[in-house]
Amino acid sequence: MSHPYKNIPDVQRWSRAMAYRTSADIDPVTPPPFRIGVDARVVTAGSCFAQHVARHLREQGQACFETEPAHPLLPDELAAAFNYGIYAARYGNIYTARQLLQLWHRVTGAFEPADDMWAWSEGWYDPFRPTIQPGGFASLREYREDRRQHFAAVRRAFTEMDVFVFTLGLTECWVSREDGAVYPLCPGVAAGEFDAGKHRLYNFSADEVTADLRAFIGEVRQVNPRLRVILTVSPVPLAATAEPQHVLTATTYSKAVLRVAAEQACRLPDVYYFPSYEIVNAAGPAYFAEDRRSVSEQGVRHVMSLFFRHLMERPDAGLLASPAPAGDDFLRQAQAVVDTLCDEQRLDPSPITQPPEHDRLEGRDDH
Repeated sequence: MSHPYKNIPDVQRWSRAMAYRTSADIDPVTPPPFRIGVDARVVTAGSCFAQHVARHLREQGQACFETEPAHPLLPDELAAAFNYGIYAARYGNIYTARQLLQLWHRVTGAFEPADDMWAWSEGWYDPFRPTIQPGGFASLREYREDRRQHFAAVRRAFTEMDVFVFTLGLTECWVSREDGAVYPLCPGVAAGEFDAGKHRLYNFSADEVTADLRAFIGEVRQVNPRLRVILTVSPVPLAATAEPQHVLTATTYSKAVLRVAAEQACRLPDVYYFPSYEIVNAAGPAYFAEDRRSVSEQGVRHVMSLFFRHLMERPDAGLLASPAPAGDDFLRQAQAVVDTLCDEQRLDPSPITQPPEHDRLEGRDDH
């Protein structure tokens, strides 16, 4: 008897694509509609996990487009602290699709938020980049000049890029009640002052995220028609939720919404979904540190090895070492975590770094 499932490829059957495979053997990447040339101008943006993508692209010699570089005399460590060299420009982490769309509208003059600067005791802060300038700007003039240069850098990056890799991170955000401006962090966390009369929590739906992605891609393509887009969902759980629910269920909602929105956006031409979220979570605890949130370097390397293997045109693409099989040093490798500048972690400034005392006692073997 004939039916649609009779002759499907092995990758479409769980028993052959997933069952009994080690974490390192899992490869859920489908053939992409395009590949990234060695000279392609690649711009990355998104949540904390996007920094891993940018780092590995640079390490492999890919031409990551940088339009807002640090001064040559600024030491690398200090440059990174001021958010130079993390992304194409100093826009910091972009956690939501609405934040991305509003950034484009701000640099093109289509949107001017009423809440455009925060005066604080130690300096002036950008509400939409509150962590890129430690200690704040020394004066309002310095802040405005930096923002002018920043907008020019972002505009150049978006209008001249060949490939845009965007990592979707969150659906929860805080917005201005006055004009809907989306903040990357709740006011008062890193700078500014929270006011319930001025700021409100908002949690985007799948339809809203899809609409924002489609709007951004469509508008940028009006001035950059060659643009190709790679979407991915961050596997990193929420650090905290402002919704009255468990952080795990809040995380599940957020990632489900983002995954659906990414799939819907991929109906546009030359927009492709890369399964970072699936690669890491399919491995279970093997690719997470003990906090069950930080992705281990082993997990990051698996993600990026598949990224290079499937998406790069270079002859040596995919030669990035894949995760080593389990061995004597497996636990050490699994716990190795590369630092990223994660603004969201400020929502949980004092995380527990080891199991509570009662958990350790209950797990103790006294026999």
